[in-house]
Amino acid sequence: MKIAVIGAKGLPPKQGGIEHYCAEVYPRMVAQGHSVDLFARSSYTDCSWVENYDYKGVRVISLPGGHLRGVDAFITSGLGAIAATGKKYDIVHFHALGPSLFTCLPNIATSAKVVVTCQGLDWQRAKWGSFSTRLIQLGEKAAVRFADGFIVVSDALKKYFWQTYNRETIYIPNAPASYADSDPNFKYGTDLGLERGRYIVFLGRLVPEKCPDLLVEAFSTLKPKGWKLVLAGGVSDTKTFTANLLEKVASSRNIVFAGELRGSRLAEIVRGAGLFVLPSDLEGLPLAMLEAMREGIPVLASDIPPHQQLINNGRGMLFEAGNVKSCIKSLDWAVNHPQELVVMAKNAQKHIESNYSWDRITSETLKLYTTLLKSPAPVKAVGISQRESELAEVIGKK
Repeated sequence: MKIAVIGAKGLPPKQGGIEHYCAEVYPRMVAQGHSVDLFARSSYTDCSWVENYDYKGVRVISLPGGHLRGVDAFITSGLGAIAATGKKYDIVHFHALGPSLFTCLPNIATSAKVVVTCQGLDWQRAKWGSFSTRLIQLGEKAAVRFADGFIVVSDALKKYFWQTYNRETIYIPNAPASYADSDPNFKYGTDLGLERGRYIVFLGRLVPEKCPDLLVEAFSTLKPKGWKLVLAGGVSDTKTFTANLLEKVASSRNIVFAGELRGSRLAEIVRGAGLFVLPSDLEGLPLAMLEAMREGIPVLASDIPPHQQLINNGRGMLFEAGNVKSCIKSLDWAVNHPQELVVMAKNAQKHIESNYSWDRITSETLKLYTTLLKSPAPVKAVGISQRESELAEVIGKK
């Protein structure tokens, strides 16, 4: 099969679940004899326009974008969709809802089957202004209308698309990325003033929907004796939020801002943690949590549906999303019940090893591709309402 990929920033992955997903899945497809072209952003790859290079067999093609927040994603995705119509691809695979605004191009202009993967409802993210939010919402409706195959990464997303559009989707989850080897002597952690098993780690972008500020407030109120809190993550178009957050923690000796971690340092900090906490209001299927669970780290998370899917049935702890008092109560219980946490972590580790693997995800995705190519008619939206039909027509005029 000849496969085009649109919506990823580029490879190798630096930050972001989509890029890590592509880095795991598409080289596996190439190893099985398929051809993959990934259309990337020149701002991410630091390459000239239309320059291409190889990443583990995947041809990465750098396309121009823009300098305004969000605009580069739409420009690159649009150009990628146009480029995909000029070549004979079997599959054109869009990742995320914003880039899916352009699914109509290969759907109408080529015989390729169009596939969309939704990692989350991106229009809900706080970083987007009203114009970008509207474009992403239109991308969602275009995906529903024009995708031959529609993949979602969580049960909650599957339920959302069925209830909202009567659109059937295929559940294929993410899997944890492979960590690098880490220093057995815990030197980097020691340099940060940390003690193994005696700190809480938050790992993720410092954005409002992940609620690191709620965790900071809960930790600062509880003040668990002998424990520290580590915030590890980069900035994602939310500089004001991040600046305010860092100002709050600057005077606390027990809150450590480690910045964006990669490689052996990331592995060392996660593996040394006594508790991993993700207080998000919005997630698709969080890779950072999957990775912590695979490493055997106890997990505490907000009770949003994607988190419930992962850590129900004795695989972790949940607190009420957005509720500081509930978070404080759960943190207090966790730091005082280490043996119970060990049992939860072992249950979670077994669950991840049994149900979330990149080989399985690659196989399921290729199975979908093959099924679509054998199908004479695309699977479109079922029972789409008149209002959504009208919006779909609007998309085509954009």
